Amino acid sequence: MENTTLLPADRYVVINKSILSDTDRSIVINLYEPLIGSLAVSLYFTLWNDLSVTNIMSTDLIHHHLMVVLKSGISSIKIARESLEAFGLLKSYVKNGSINDYIYELYSPLTPQEFFNHPILNIVLYNNVGEREYENLKMLYKMPKIDLREYTDITKKLDDVYDTSKFNLSSDLRDKNSNSIMVDSRINFDEIIASIPKNIINEKAFTKKTKELINNLSFIYNIDTLKMTELIRSVLNEFGNIDKNGLRIVARKDYQFKNGTLPTLIYRTQPDYLKNPLGDNSKKGRIINVFENTTPYDFLRHKNQGAKPTARDLKLLEKLVVDLELPPAVVNVLIDYVLRKNNNRLTGAYVETIAAQWKRAGLKTASEAMEFAEKEHKKMQKKEVPIKKQEKVETPIWFDKKITDDGLTEDEENELKDLLKEFN
Repeated sequence: MENTTLLPADRYVVINKSILSDTDRSIVINLYEPLIGSLAVSLYFTLWNDLSVTNIMSTDLIHHHLMVVLKSGISSIKIARESLEAFGLLKSYVKNGSINDYIYELYSPLTPQEFFNHPILNIVLYNNVGEREYENLKMLYKMPKIDLREYTDITKKLDDVYDTSKFNLSSDLRDKNSNSIMVDSRINFDEIIASIPKNIINEKAFTKKTKELINNLSFIYNIDTLKMTELIRSVLNEFGNIDKNGLRIVARKDYQFKNGTLPTLIYRTQPDYLKNPLGDNSKKGRIINVFENTTPYDFLRHKNQGAKPTARDLKLLEKLVVDLELPPAVVNVLIDYVLRKNNNRLTGAYVETIAAQWKRAGLKTASEAMEFAEKEHKKMQKKEVPIKKQEKVETPIWFDKKITDDGLTEDEENELKDLLKEFN
């Protein structure tokens, strides 16, 4: 850790640890600047500009150069540098002497997909810019929808064109490289270990990934070392290991108990990598689009004719999204399916039984959930032996038979139009 005062005469060299592009420049401005401020972004671009024509390493420079270019004092530049370090864009090294020497390693920003799925950056961005600007930023990186159904993929494979045996592999070349976000200043692990008797905790329980989880949870839920020790003790299993999923749950519940709500973005839309392929503008494809681009909270609110979900329903949604870790689009399909089959009631036990089955089936996408629901419905229909003629069972409008049938009832047609109009 740096324990000396940064001076204008101190030297520095910039080393590019990645392959930086104009796209990276745009990402830094759009996604990072709201978090680290304009001076930190200007410092990043100045260090980038300091690289030589090879774009790999700079010449020897002094910090007065940064003061002149950025029109800022040395203390402000140091704070800006630390912001870059905190968000993974820069790593700094110092060698003390009569004049200190610094090495600054530049790293690429995360890709938009990595950024918006990061457990910390995603939430911090939302809190800094608000819901409307957050959604506008997400829209900047949405893939365009192109209908490829009438096209044939004619792309050649590498070995169709070249004899790959003639190529030698190299391992010493630069690559796209982003630095991990480190959150390690909130929790004192030595204090935690000392506070828990050795006979109830495994000495190997604090792996690198476990520590990273603990730090992330402490950041998201604002938990100090003392409280984290209490939470960890509550989730130790019989082998003295930390139940990581259990720790997530108790941390979330503790936060909710203190604040009366969950952290922002606890309900999110479907991650892009789990969305339907682009270009499907059929009725079913448009319904899938609704499931994928609506949070479970907003989806249920729509089902409630605009009224906020009750506390009981929110708790049920939370269990599906957080405890069972069902993707948002799968939760929306589940809500739609249960409400249709269960006379517009979200009965906790009934929902959780189906949700547990879907979890075991490994359903990740809206399409998978819709197909699975229809198959399970048909199985149940075959097993039932009616004593008398059964009444027609209500099923969702997105069941294949209905969605491809031109003879939708008037109520079903209105329901479909209402669903698509609300979210498109």
